[in-house]
Amino acid sequence: MRFVDEFRDRDLIAALSRRIRDVSRSPITLMEVCGSHTLAVQKFGLPSLLPDTVNLISGPGCPVCVTDVRFIDRACALSERDEVIIASFGDMLRVPGSRTTLEAQRAAGRDIRIVYSTLEALKIAKENPERSVVFLGIGFETTTPTCAAAVLAAEAQGVTNFSVQSAHKLMKPAMTGLIDDGVPINGYICPGHVSIVTGTQIYREITERYNVGCVVTGFEPVDVLQGVAMLVEQHERGEPQVEIAYRRLVTHEGNRKAWDTMLEVFEPCDSNWRGIGVIPESGLALRERFAAFDADRAFEVDSGPPVEPQGCLCGEVLKGLRKPNDCPLFGTACTPRKPVGACMVSSEGSCAIYHKHAGEQVA
Repeated sequence: MRFVDEFRDRDLIAALSRRIRDVSRSPITLMEVCGSHTLAVQKFGLPSLLPDTVNLISGPGCPVCVTDVRFIDRACALSERDEVIIASFGDMLRVPGSRTTLEAQRAAGRDIRIVYSTLEALKIAKENPERSVVFLGIGFETTTPTCAAAVLAAEAQGVTNFSVQSAHKLMKPAMTGLIDDGVPINGYICPGHVSIVTGTQIYREITERYNVGCVVTGFEPVDVLQGVAMLVEQHERGEPQVEIAYRRLVTHEGNRKAWDTMLEVFEPCDSNWRGIGVIPESGLALRERFAAFDADRAFEVDSGPPVEPQGCLCGEVLKGLRKPNDCPLFGTACTPRKPVGACMVSSEGSCAIYHKHAGEQVA
């Protein structure tokens, strides 16, 4: 299959492994920001192909994992209103809140519907004009433009019963925030999906101010290993820079239409990342022009004080300071069937990935 088979070619994989082993001399810690990269790294057993000098750690690139517990609590409280329909991507239903989940609320008879796009949520609003449809907006620059497009469509079509509860986030402030917090990172395996929209200009500050290399890669074994090789070579030369190892989809300029649409509807704001805390200017709130579509302004709810699960190390895992299997709850009290922390829910969550794939070797 084109764009799959050639990026799983065993000869190319072996050649890249040799290239990394031949070049790497000094220890280097690389963070794969995106959950899809963590999945690729573990699923294909890539750590077994790397020398001991190369340390891969996972980061906060799973949108479900970093969504604040207060967001879940508020959504659960909103679902108890008879006039409200909650529309959400499926993964969010299983994320634990302080006292319950959206999945449990749905089982109790609340009107919570799984959608596959924001425009599907808008369609539900049109079909139910007597009720209010609240879309749970999560994700990074990849999905936020589609949410912005739905808000613009609702405005243009005069749909007044549609709103968004936004937990959308920006990737670069989190990446710089981790370095500011002292997380030892020598290079970033930058998120491919996000970079399709943003382009690579957002990473320049990271290389110029923090002296940390950035390479955007795809999600197949050859993609990831090529990115690792480029970062190792930068590190050995002492010349960190922004490079692309995913040129079939990523450009320096990005998708300007998607970017401009996102910023027409949303503006940066301080945002709380689950387990990490508040990162300045890392969230996206609806602009004043679109206040009528902002669920946080439209509905007053008392969801009670947020409560984080005892013993959960999701915050440390999302910062790359701990491996998922370092958590005392991992695989015992916390499993994909019964998650305690958000990192065990999504297929892009580090804990769920490690539970399924960690320790796999390349055959």
